[in-house]
Amino acid sequence: MQIKARITFHYETEKQAKVALKSLNPDNIGRINSNAKENRLVYDLNSDSLNSFLATVDDLLFCEIMVEKVLELEK
Repeated sequence: MQIKARITFHYETEKQAKVALKSLNPDNIGRINSNAKENRLVYDLNSDSLNSFLATVDDLLFCEIMVEKVLELEK
């Protein structure tokens, strides 16, 4: 079974989206495609395994929450 999803995070500025992209990229090399455009960070996920897919989404969301907390400290 092929599982596909697109997750989009919205930020206040384009700079924040790019910071988030750079922060999250090292953890996701080869697993998902990502790009920052304007104030959005978009992830396209593909997986053959539901367990792997859910683990990837869980990791991505947890890491993105950490990025948001760091961006809040920056203000």
